[in-house]
Amino acid sequence: MQQDLKSELTKQLIIDKAFKLFHENGFKTTSIDKIMKETALSKGAFYHHYKNKKELGLEVISLKVQKRVIKSMVTPLSNTGNPLQILEHVFLDRLKSFNVYEKKHGCPMNNLINEVGDHEIAYQLALKNIIETWKMALIDLLDRGKKENTINKNISSAATAIYLISAFEGIRGIRKLYTDDTILDDYINGLSLYIKQFKI
Repeated sequence: MQQDLKSELTKQLIIDKAFKLFHENGFKTTSIDKIMKETALSKGAFYHHYKNKKELGLEVISLKVQKRVIKSMVTPLSNTGNPLQILEHVFLDRLKSFNVYEKKHGCPMNNLINEVGDHEIAYQLALKNIIETWKMALIDLLDRGKKENTINKNISSAATAIYLISAFEGIRGIRKLYTDDTILDDYINGLSLYIKQFKI
């Protein structure tokens, strides 16, 4: 039992350090050696849990990246209340909550999409699954708003959902180029106006 716990903690440490290094330095430039140096564990500990970096990358996507998106951007969309207010809360408050580190390094998911999304089918499918889950949650919220007569029935829920996701991920990447929040503040103002247009 004690050995199982130690093994699980070791695995979690590798995943945590890999996620941090992928986020800061990129997936392709982060080697197994660099990850294990950060953990202060032997390379044998890595191969006890993973066959290769690809296998670790998939675990990082499912256990770190996906959980982040689900927790912050998907689960809150199912909250009760006015759908427009929920949209504003989820998107605008999330952008305002990012610290300097998160602004500097951008969105972990978006970084991976841009770096390896077209490189390996397994990564592509894992990342696409996150986007599809997020998109469907948005469609459900928008459709609920239409039924409750709080959102204009003429808008396309699917088109709006993918636009919101794309714009959000886009500004996360663009913000990395700047040293202050001026462009982020302008985006937040623009997004707020866009969401208000859904109102009946």
